[in-house]
Amino acid sequence: MRDFVARSVQNMRPSGIRRFFDIAATMEDVVTLGIGEPGFTTPAHIMHAAVHSLEAGNTAYTSNAGDPALRAAISRHYEKLYSLSYDPHEEILVTVGVSEALWLVMKSILDPGDEVLVVEPCFVANAAAVEMAGGVPVVVPTSVEHEFQVTGADLEARITPRTRAILMSYPNNPTGAVLTPEHMAQVAAVAEKYDLLVISDEIYERLVYGVEHICFATLPGMKERTVVMSGMSKSYAMTGWRIGYALAPEPIIAAMKKLHSYLIMSAPTMSQFASIQALEHGEDDVAQMRDAYDTRRRFLVERFNAMGLTCFEPRGAFYTFPSIVSTGWTDEDFCERLLLEDRVAVIPGSAFGESGCGFIRASYSSSDENIFRAIERMERFMQRHGLRHAVPTL
Repeated sequence: MRDFVARSVQNMRPSGIRRFFDIAATMEDVVTLGIGEPGFTTPAHIMHAAVHSLEAGNTAYTSNAGDPALRAAISRHYEKLYSLSYDPHEEILVTVGVSEALWLVMKSILDPGDEVLVVEPCFVANAAAVEMAGGVPVVVPTSVEHEFQVTGADLEARITPRTRAILMSYPNNPTGAVLTPEHMAQVAAVAEKYDLLVISDEIYERLVYGVEHICFATLPGMKERTVVMSGMSKSYAMTGWRIGYALAPEPIIAAMKKLHSYLIMSAPTMSQFASIQALEHGEDDVAQMRDAYDTRRRFLVERFNAMGLTCFEPRGAFYTFPSIVSTGWTDEDFCERLLLEDRVAVIPGSAFGESGCGFIRASYSSSDENIFRAIERMERFMQRHGLRHAVPTL
């Protein structure tokens, strides 16, 4: 029998995150700092809104593009936070998480062979989404020496006649970097000069520490050439509810809706009602979770630096990205040995692209107890291998 699996899928790189989760799943007493989701339960009033919607009989499909009330709430949300005006009927699409939004926009704008500049390190699905849509991802690396900031020169050096768009994720997963206003302006200038679309994944927009998040579409002239993607998962501890959304000019949203209509009848109805509640009444919850993340962030950065794993200070999301170069091991070797010997799961930076090599991603979205246990085990691991004397427990 012939091989029925498409070559494009066979050639696609498997997720570097999944391999470590699969190993950890076969082990007991694993403490994980690898997972990219909030350690909080969805706030009770948001869950109650979903239950109330079910009790009221709202169990059918909503509008394919998303319930009108949710799209209106998203529109008000962006007006309030960023003074951006989006038509809820023509410029907003509710999706099944940001992952669907990412695939939809790529499929909507790319013909076979078209190129997208993908800023790295980045979420593992970014380059894959370009490939699945028939495009060619062109990696634009960033470095810790420049605080993982992408520059206009970095982008311009990789532009060809086939370049269609720039895909970037700030606040960044995995580094925690937040793009500065100066670098945002450089990206905007390149986009305008070469007539490119900017696809800005801003799912961590509310989780920033000591800095202000600037929505890329607020830059002069950028709203008409930007697709903003965000959702409910990270800021409101709603990963399992699967609600994302895209905001973009009407022609792009119309193309995305066309594809969405064939793929998805609608995002989950009860999740949409919960999302309305979150957007309209969830600000205190966001603030409380953000404060908790900030405390954990500072703790992890301090402890990594103390044990000899030099750590860039993240200003957004809920990840630290310490360097393990001083150990002399590759990031994959470090993560595998740490998992097998001391049962701590972190993710090798190379899972997020070549520019992540030599780093590990450790999330501070977990509970305080898990973070303390993981750090104590990592310090013992470092000491046992003669990499660093253990730091006394705080």
